[in-house]
Amino acid sequence: MAQSAFDRRRINGPEESFPPLFDDDDEDIKLKTQRSRAPGDIRSIFLQPGLISQANGSAYIETEKTKIACAVYGPRQSKTTTYSEKGRLNVEVKFTPFSCTRRRAPIRDAEDRSLAVSIHQAIVSSIRLELFPKSTIDVFITIIENDGIEGCIASGSLAASTALADAGIEMLGLVASCSAAIIGDSIQLDPSEAEARVSSGTVILACMPALDTITSIWQSGQMTADMALKCMEQCHERCIDIHSIVAQSLLEHRKTN
Repeated sequence: MAQSAFDRRRINGPEESFPPLFDDDDEDIKLKTQRSRAPGDIRSIFLQPGLISQANGSAYIETEKTKIACAVYGPRQSKTTTYSEKGRLNVEVKFTPFSCTRRRAPIRDAEDRSLAVSIHQAIVSSIRLELFPKSTIDVFITIIENDGIEGCIASGSLAASTALADAGIEMLGLVASCSAAIIGDSIQLDPSEAEARVSSGTVILACMPALDTITSIWQSGQMTADMALKCMEQCHERCIDIHSIVAQSLLEHRKTN
């Protein structure tokens, strides 16, 4: 009996192989084991301004599995030829290839632009752009690790506002942001990616607590008007606590530099 020739040009695998097993049948049990905090609690925040020395201002934020770096350049002269009485804010968001469970291509896509628009809307009203005619302020956000789009928008807005303040750009106030998800009949603040996936709807609120002003509201999914208002109220309460964290981190950074 003739034997088949051994192909040395290929890496021969084992004679037998078995597909991986994924046990995602009971999402409720999985979420209970993952969430170790109360529904009204948010994840711990680590915020450090001024980590990128080449930028005019920068910030790094970490909330468990969400890790984001932000760099601000400007204000600098705009490249457009038309005169503008107000400055322009550009926000660019980029995922690292290893930031998600599935490896991402190193090119910008629709999700990057959607996050950039949401973060731009959250922070643009806090900047006094009328003081920078024919100027551009560039905000570059790099998502190192991603644990849900809601967390990326909220944490990205925090990092961007902190980096703008670190750059010395005049602002009306610091922007704080928080997200909420409707899971069953309860409201859970700062949901993870797994929690947001099984929720019926999510809300992201950005505001300037010092002025008691809301800068942006982003809502997706299905929820009643009463539930949406309750989500906004709880997010606003947490934004007051987050605002103190941002202010304290900037104050400590200025004392050490």
